[in-house]
Amino acid sequence: MAKKMNAFYAQSGGVTAVINASACGVIETARKNKDKIGKVYAGRNGIIGALTEDLIDTSKESARAIAALRHTPSGAFGSCRYKLKGLEENKAEYERLIEVFKAHNIGYFFYNGGGDSQDTAHKVSQLGREMGYPMTCVGVPKTVDNDLPITDNCPGFGSVAKYVAVSIREAAFDVASMAKTSTKIFVLEVMGRHAGWIAAAGGLAAEEKGDAPHIILFPEIVFDEQAFMAKVQNAVKNYGYCAIVVSEGVRNAEGVFLAEAGSRDAFGHAQLGGVAPVIAQLVKSKLGHKYHWAVADYLQRAARHIASKTDVNQAYAVGKAAVELALKGNNAVMPTIVRTSNKPYRWKIGSTKLAKVANVEKMMPRNFISKDGFGITKRCRSYLQPLIKGEDYPPYKNGLPQYVTLKNVSVAKKLNTEFELNV
Repeated sequence: MAKKMNAFYAQSGGVTAVINASACGVIETARKNKDKIGKVYAGRNGIIGALTEDLIDTSKESARAIAALRHTPSGAFGSCRYKLKGLEENKAEYERLIEVFKAHNIGYFFYNGGGDSQDTAHKVSQLGREMGYPMTCVGVPKTVDNDLPITDNCPGFGSVAKYVAVSIREAAFDVASMAKTSTKIFVLEVMGRHAGWIAAAGGLAAEEKGDAPHIILFPEIVFDEQAFMAKVQNAVKNYGYCAIVVSEGVRNAEGVFLAEAGSRDAFGHAQLGGVAPVIAQLVKSKLGHKYHWAVADYLQRAARHIASKTDVNQAYAVGKAAVELALKGNNAVMPTIVRTSNKPYRWKIGSTKLAKVANVEKMMPRNFISKDGFGITKRCRSYLQPLIKGEDYPPYKNGLPQYVTLKNVSVAKKLNTEFELNV
């Protein structure tokens, strides 16, 4: 682009412990290229900020504050679950985006999210060309579910994986110490609607025979009550207790979520009501064992205090690479993580077209799940292990991690029209 233009960055969907590290990578790299990129505007509450012309001027933040994003969890600018429909279904939304971008001289669009977000970035690039306002659109990968295709793994996943592996190990020590006269069953519910990557990560804690978790329940494996009960009873008999990691997306033979709540979110995904108590109560009713259960919920994706160093480094790298790709003239692409070696673990940044990533989910390969369907294989362990390695602790003060809260100064609106969100 001959004229120096501004950039727009937005965070989308469920946030992670390291999504702000990607934001840091985008903003710091853009600032280093101020001869080519003007200001970086962020969308307040994700893409909604663009639709409502509610932009944040990141140039008002100090270099120190932006650097602190690298060790701050969650979404510093706000995120949202707002799915833009197809171009034909609701062209008005996309036209509104272009209208706002035109008004604020925005020529670069960086959308930090999962498959739905990559689809949005792809559609914006298409419409920009159609409307004679070419946008350089680059997706920035993010999802704790680790279900984006092409990329070896997704920023956000490694830290959740580390949290889950550590949590099930620590909880199991607690249960084991009390199992003789008290709790014998512990169930930890983790995220993963369709893909069992997070649940699989719990398996990293089981390094020796008898180590917890003794059972992992994956969305990819149909829940077999009889086989499950036999596995539980066997663990209690041999080890005195049974620790279980269950993915929220486990289904029965009819394909119904065990935790189906009946409602749906903004993306049309089924709202799940909690599978851990369902599993725990089932064990109680069939086998009579005392139980405890826990739902990792937001804790697993907000736990920056125990983030994987590998994950932090990769999250920053994809943010940095997104800007570099844009400046080289790449459009409708997404930076990817490419594993070049397993032992020792090495990786580099690659890229792929957004059209190949949009709305495609990467499930757990069957050869990553043990033959009986209740554990992980050596191949899966080899894949997962490097992703949780390394510690990257935030600074602490008075015993607590110190995170940054940005000023998030609003950009003055230039359009006279308001936009009604399609919610």
